[in-house]
Amino acid sequence: MIGGQNFVRLKPGRRLIVFLAVVALGPAAHAGGGVLRVRPGGRLITAQRAEPKTFNPVTTIDAASREILDLMNADLVHINRRSLQTEPALARDWNVSRDGRTYTLHLRRGIRFSDGHPMDADDVLFTFAVCLDERTGAPQRDLLIVDGKPIAVRKIDAYTVRFDLAAPYAAAERIFDSIAILPRHLLEKAYEDGRVGRAWGLDATPDQIAGLGPFRLKTYVPGQRAVLERNPYYWKTDQAGQKLPYLQEIVLQFPLSEELQITRFLTGEIHVLNDVSADNFLELKKRETQGGFRAWDMGPGLQYNFLVLNMNGSEANAALGARHAWFRELKFRKAISAAIDREAIVRLAYRGLADPLWTHVTRGNTLWVNPETPRPARSLSEARSYLRAAAFSWNDGRLVDRAGKAVEFSILTNATNAQRTRIATLIQHDLAELGMTVHTVSLESRTMLDRIFKRHDFEAALLGVESGDADPNSEMNVWLSSGGMHLWNMSGKAQSVWEAEIDGIMRRQMTTLVYTERRRLYSRVQQLVSENLPVICLASPHVLVAATNRLENFKPAVLRHHTLWNAESLYFREEAGRD
Repeated sequence: MIGGQNFVRLKPGRRLIVFLAVVALGPAAHAGGGVLRVRPGGRLITAQRAEPKTFNPVTTIDAASREILDLMNADLVHINRRSLQTEPALARDWNVSRDGRTYTLHLRRGIRFSDGHPMDADDVLFTFAVCLDERTGAPQRDLLIVDGKPIAVRKIDAYTVRFDLAAPYAAAERIFDSIAILPRHLLEKAYEDGRVGRAWGLDATPDQIAGLGPFRLKTYVPGQRAVLERNPYYWKTDQAGQKLPYLQEIVLQFPLSEELQITRFLTGEIHVLNDVSADNFLELKKRETQGGFRAWDMGPGLQYNFLVLNMNGSEANAALGARHAWFRELKFRKAISAAIDREAIVRLAYRGLADPLWTHVTRGNTLWVNPETPRPARSLSEARSYLRAAAFSWNDGRLVDRAGKAVEFSILTNATNAQRTRIATLIQHDLAELGMTVHTVSLESRTMLDRIFKRHDFEAALLGVESGDADPNSEMNVWLSSGGMHLWNMSGKAQSVWEAEIDGIMRRQMTTLVYTERRRLYSRVQQLVSENLPVICLASPHVLVAATNRLENFKPAVLRHHTLWNAESLYFREEAGRD
C-alpha cells in the first residue's frame, strides 16, 4: 500500500462526532482563475479478460462482476481508493456514541436510484436485512457480525439510520464501504420469495436493474460487451456545481486476451488498461513517449496469488480419496511450499515486477504486514525431508504415499490469465523434481469459480485475492471458518486447533480499538498462515496500468478498481473529444 491509512481511534468515554464536507470532484481551477467547466459527453472504452457472472451486488465474488457493479452502485461511507481515508457518500455525515457501539448515519436528501425512484432509510434497512440474512449467502455478512452478533439496524426517521454493535468495532465506518444500497421497490418481492440471491442475473434487462452509482446498465451482449450509460439522477457535482458524471458512456469489452487489449489500446480503440502484465508493461514503457499514452507502475498492491489444496471433507467430494489425506497433511503442504521457487515466479512470470510471498499480507500493505514472517529460500532437500517424515517414499523416481499410491493431482487455473498459467507451469516443473505428477487445467473463470465455490470439485487451484481495503476486517470472510471465502475448508467450522485460533484472533482484533494491539493480533494470524499453509502464497504482482493522455482526472490507485475508481470525474480533453 502506497502511503498511510488514516482511521479514527475511538476512546471510551469520549463522544466522537464526524461531520465531513460534501464530496466535490472534478477538474481543478485553471490558470486564469475560477473553475474549469467540462463539456459532458464522450465514450470511454476499456476491457476485461473475463465476463461478469452477475449484475447482483449482493452475491458477487468475482472481480469481473465487481468492477462493473462498482460503477453502478454506491455505499453509505466510501473509502477513497487513492487517499485510503473514509469520506461521506450516501451518508452526508455520521456520529458515534461514547462507548463506540452505536453509529448514527444521516442520509443525503433528494437522492434517487438510476430509475428515478427516491432513496431513503427504508432502502438502507432493506439492504442490511438482505446482507445479514444467512439464506441470501451474501459474502458481506461476515463483516457485519461483531462479537458473534449481527449488527442491529434501526430507522430513526426517513433520513436517519442507527447501527447498534454488540461491541466496539475497530474502524467501524469502513464496513459501510462496498455494501451497495439496494432498491427495495425492485427487490423486496424477490427477497420475500427467497430469490434475491438469484435476481439480476445476466439475463436481466436494464429496466429491471437500478443502482445509485454514476452509471447504469444500457446494454449487455454476452461474449462481447457491457455498455453503461450516464445515470441522469446521480447526486454528485463538481466544484462548479456541474452534475457528474462527465462521460456519457463506459464500454467494457470482454472477454479479451491481454494481447488483443494491447493491440486495441495502441490503435486508440481502447482508452484504459486496468491490469497490464509485466511483459506488456515493459513494452508499453518503451513506446509511451511517442504513443500518446502513459503507463504507471504503482508498486506492490494488496493482491496475493496462492495455491490452495482442497481440504474440504471427503464427504464433500468422495472422488478426492487419497488426495484429501495428502492435502490435509501439514508436512505435505510444507514440502510443496519448500519446493516452489518463488523467486523464479517473480522473475519469469512477472519480469521482476512482483514480490515473492510467504503469507497473505503484502509489502504494499505497510500498516499491517508482519516483517518477521519467515522467508525461507527454496530447498528441495528440505521438501524431501518433510515428505519422508509424512511416510512418503519414491518408487522409480515417482513419489508414492504409504499405501503405494503415486502422488498425482491437477491444478485449476484461469485460462485468460497468462501469468497464472505460467505460474502453474513453473509449479508443475518444481513439483516434478519431487516426483509428483501435476496436471494443469485451464478453465474459463466462471466455470472455475463454480467448481471451487459451489461444487468443491477441484484438487488444487491457483487463485488471487485482492481486498477492497487494507484493513484486516475486509478479509473476515477469508479467514473465519464460517466465511464464504474460506476456500480450503468450506464446512463452516474449524477443523483444527490453528483454524480455531485464527477464528478467535480475527474476532478479537475486530473489537480491539488500539492499533498497536490490533497489529500484534493480525501479525499472529500471518504467522499461523505461514506455519500451517492453508493457502501457499506465491507472489504479489505490482499494480500496472495505462491510459491515453487524452483522459483527464485519471488518478490510478493501489486499491481496486485501480483505474476507474473515480469514473464519475473522468473526461476527455475537449480538443480530442470525438469519442
